[in-house]
Amino acid sequence: MAEGLYDRYMKAAAAHRAHGETCEGCSPDARCGIGQPLHESFARLQDAYLAKQKRG
Repeated sequence: MAEGLYDRYMKAAAAHRAHGETCEGCSPDARCGIGQPLHESFARLQDAYLAKQKRG
């Protein structure tokens, strides 16, 4: 069974959070080469999930 949007959103959030806890090159204002795509994926999925929630 394919993962739903919520599951992908939560996995992206966990990966983003885990990376941020150990990376000294990432901050709220700047991200390293690995952290940037993780953040973008998390933000994109979060936006999609919240938009879906608003639509009902």
